[in-house]
Amino acid sequence: MDQYSIAEIDDAVIERSRQEAVRQLKEGASLKKKYFVKNLEWFEKNIMRLKVMARSQPMDKFTMVTGLMQLGNIVAVTGDGANDASALSKSHVGFAMGIAGTQAAKEASDIIILDDNFASIVKAVLWGRNIFDGVRKFLTFQLSVNVVAVLTTLISAAFDESNQSTLTAVQLLWVNMIMDSLGALALATDAPTDKLLMRKPYSRQERIINKRITVNVLIMGTVQTMVMCVFLYAGHLFIPCEYDSKHSD
Repeated sequence: MDQYSIAEIDDAVIERSRQEAVRQLKEGASLKKKYFVKNLEWFEKNIMRLKVMARSQPMDKFTMVTGLMQLGNIVAVTGDGANDASALSKSHVGFAMGIAGTQAAKEASDIIILDDNFASIVKAVLWGRNIFDGVRKFLTFQLSVNVVAVLTTLISAAFDESNQSTLTAVQLLWVNMIMDSLGALALATDAPTDKLLMRKPYSRQERIINKRITVNVLIMGTVQTMVMCVFLYAGHLFIPCEYDSKHSD
């Protein structure tokens, strides 16, 4: 591991001047350490050929995790001993063993595997992707209904002679709390399928509300609002209304 040893620098020295860092030290502020691999080119060339690293030191694991993160990879680490704590805390996601794992490893990790079974990691990935997709379904349905309700309220109030909205406050509350929430929760509680593991993972920069969801919400909101306007202002042409006919007589 000497070829790609770890170097440490101060974040404050990078982000500001050295004088500013010295001033912060005099005031009692602590500078956080940032670690990086010195010879990153050699590391990138040889790390992909590394399959097994047995009887390694804690610094070796920490160096490998640090270098992979420098190359832009999402790194997950599993460990059970105190010597794995540094790599577990450095990685993006740390998995510690719940039965055989030490307390130091559990505290440094993000997720604890209760049954010490590596297959549980696959289940965690499966459920994580399912939850992410479920949240997107929830937001798509929720935003679409809310857009239609708001547009319908504004349009009906603008074209009404008395400036009264077609949907009252109680009706809007009913839509949001009863119909909307229950329908969205039904979409967000789908059971995960194996197809979720077939697709590539999303990047860390992936937004929950992406362009596709925005376009879908706008299209569905516009179409449903047009349908609502047709029923509001032209519904009497194709929907018989017995109440009006009786009172007109």
